[in-house]
Amino acid sequence: MADCWIALTTLSSRAQAEQLAEALVGERLAACVNVLGPAASIYRWEGKVARDEEVLLFIKTTAAGVAPLQARVLELHPYDTPEFLAFEVRAGAPDYLAWVAGSVVTAGPDEPTS
Repeated sequence: MADCWIALTTLSSRAQAEQLAEALVGERLAACVNVLGPAASIYRWEGKVARDEEVLLFIKTTAAGVAPLQARVLELHPYDTPEFLAFEVRAGAPDYLAWVAGSVVTAGPDEPTS
């Protein structure tokens, strides 16, 4: 079975997106982050329809990496209510999936991440 998950979040600028992506990969919470955009985001906020230009992060991690990744994204994200959605990858190129699994480091509650 594939041990790969995709997580999504958006930010208001490319600079913010690249800074977050570099932190997540540097801390080994993500194997890879694609920075996509700009993209138009249309959403309901505080009772009104809003429209903004945002940059989408497409984050690759493992099943065990989802929770620590989410915690770190929420800690570093500048939005009051940041998007964080995670999806299990059901199939993929075996070598790529192995690379993702080998690139993400998760630690137990008493262990530091390396």
